[in-house]
Amino acid sequence: MGVNVTIPKGTRDFLPLQMVKRNYIFEILRDVFQLYGYQQIETPSMENLGTLLGKYGEEGDKLLFRILNSGDFLSGVDENDLNNKNIATLASKFCEKGLRYDLTVPFARFVVMYKNELTFPFKRFQIQPVWRADRPQKGRYREFYQCDVDVIGSDSLLNEFELLKIIDEVFIRLKLKVTVKLNNRKILTGLAEYIGYPDKLVPITVAMDKIDKAGKDSVCNELRSTGISDDAINRLFDLIDISKGLSPEQLIEKMSDKNMPDAFLQGLNEMAELYAYVAVSGVAANISFDMSLARGLSYYTGTILEVVSDEVAMGSICGGGRYDDLTGIFGLPGLSGVGMSFGAERIYDVLTALNRFPVESPSKTKVLVTCFGGETVPFAIEMADLLRKNGVPTEMYPDTKAKMKKQFSYADNNVIPWVIIIGEDEVKTGKAGLKNLQTGEQVVLSPVEIINLLKKNLT
Repeated sequence: MGVNVTIPKGTRDFLPLQMVKRNYIFEILRDVFQLYGYQQIETPSMENLGTLLGKYGEEGDKLLFRILNSGDFLSGVDENDLNNKNIATLASKFCEKGLRYDLTVPFARFVVMYKNELTFPFKRFQIQPVWRADRPQKGRYREFYQCDVDVIGSDSLLNEFELLKIIDEVFIRLKLKVTVKLNNRKILTGLAEYIGYPDKLVPITVAMDKIDKAGKDSVCNELRSTGISDDAINRLFDLIDISKGLSPEQLIEKMSDKNMPDAFLQGLNEMAELYAYVAVSGVAANISFDMSLARGLSYYTGTILEVVSDEVAMGSICGGGRYDDLTGIFGLPGLSGVGMSFGAERIYDVLTALNRFPVESPSKTKVLVTCFGGETVPFAIEMADLLRKNGVPTEMYPDTKAKMKKQFSYADNNVIPWVIIIGEDEVKTGKAGLKNLQTGEQVVLSPVEIINLLKKNLT
């Protein structure tokens, strides 16, 4: 009986062709990030739990993957806690480290640790996997790559504008139509104050962050469960409804006769300034001011944004925002930052659904050198070496007993466009056959002539 081999739910294997497609996304992102002056860094897959806990809100903390301490993890554990199954206490003693939930909090820790070696404003990008103990579903995985860009050490809204330009450039290159949803956390703070519940900003934003997935009725029920009155909920959604379809400047004018909180007006003015920058240098993406956009992460303080596909129904494929004092929790206050994360897995799924990936071979090999044993082996080795020295990706077929048909099938299956044929006659003449598998044309040439022909056809 065969063994039932599986992988954990919410994770995926990627075959060579899928890796070609993923790298297509990563290469575009990397090129655009570097075009705007961002520098690449990496951080460890695991962090101390003290670094991660309390940074993502209560719900985010529940989604952290904790790593069991190595060795005798029961040492120092109180027997009463074991008997009473005190999970929270036990978890804090069993686990001192966790897999990173995102790349932003580790970045804040990184900035604090290396503050004397960085030049501010510091612009970084990072392409690495993250882990969340979430319920797997379409477009949502437990292990996935984030591709982040952040600038820290500047509170200028020109940074937000630059992020919009990066978004635009990335999705133009990917040939995807998207909408960028914009809001400001100060507006949400003002809304909480306006409806009479300034102390419930966090549960309000956590609930509103689910509006696209769960719907208005579900969000209203969640708000009621936190103690917010129906009258306040109605006032909240009335104001959101008024804002639909309006630019920040239009909404400022609309709100002129209402006694709105200062935070609300400050957030609107920041949005209007950002819109003014976009007007100077337009973007191809649709820009939508969405006052219901919340993004539940607790560290956002200013601009927040999400990007959604206009062509495939899926959650956000990019998101981020401004955080005024994330490094303060690590002992370095006063450094404002703004950043965003591209969801490579969801972008991959959108491109797959639309069949927008360029047609590429999973192998980068351009030439297969056949080999039939005996005296052909040294010639084949020398030929393969010469091709590689001249920058031509080359494979040599390793099974010297394989017939020509099998070696040609290998080239066909791996979409290798050229085959070099070396038999006993070729060894004697010092020449080799070169066949173009796409056209069927075959010529006999010297090694130098083969190199020149390939260079001409592969450029």
